[in-house]
Amino acid sequence: MNFLAHIYLSGDNDLMKIGNFMADGIRGKHLEIFPEDTQKGILLHREIDTYTDAHPVFRESTKKLHERYHHYAGVIVDVFYDHFLAKNWSHYSDEKLEQFIGRFYKSLEVNHDWLTEKTQGMMPYMIKYNWLLSYATVDGIERILTQMDSRTSNQSKMRFSGEELKLHYNEFEQEFTAFFEDLRQFVAEKMKVI
Repeated sequence: MNFLAHIYLSGDNDLMKIGNFMADGIRGKHLEIFPEDTQKGILLHREIDTYTDAHPVFRESTKKLHERYHHYAGVIVDVFYDHFLAKNWSHYSDEKLEQFIGRFYKSLEVNHDWLTEKTQGMMPYMIKYNWLLSYATVDGIERILTQMDSRTSNQSKMRFSGEELKLHYNEFEQEFTAFFEDLRQFVAEKMKVI
């Protein structure tokens, strides 16, 4: 899953959301420099990624992309799934997406000192260009994928993956819906023990 799903799946705890959000940039097991709830968010992120990568529905989605995008297929599906979460937000939350995102951006500012250097550097751009809200449209997703592609020196070809999103749109959406129900149940169980 990508940023929006990781944040959403962290519940109402701001520090847990932040840990889950920035976990990709944190290696190893030495998490004690972070507050306890941020550590829990990092661990939850890792559990979510492991579960996602092994899930048969997620793997079905990536199959449509493997031939053209190889090992980037999973990254692209993560972004596609965030699109379907944003698009169908009202099915998963009573809070408006804009308000949810605004609260998260505010929590990043309030907890700035706990953010990794990488997250601190990315945050102003994320807020200025409202990356999380841009997930709600196909155009927004294509912009995000183009930016991601440029960070791989355009070798990933992710900038073109909007073509597959449009071609298989309904299939991807159905797969997301089925997968996300399973993931939400998995996370609910993990939250009891983390």
